[in-house]
Amino acid sequence: MTTHKKTSAKADQLKGAVKETVGRVVGNERMTAEGRAERAGGDLREAGQKTQDALKR
Repeated sequence: MTTHKKTSAKADQLKGAVKETVGRVVGNERMTAEGRAERAGGDLREAGQKTQDALKR
């Protein structure tokens, strides 16, 4: 996994988790859902990169 892609996926995961938490605290369902989606997107990209790395070996 390239460092840039790994950092980008982790950043999306973190940003999504923060947005989800803030949305829950302020009671904003839309923000919570957006955060959950961003975190899931980061998780998916990270999993894809890990799969590619495993297949290269």
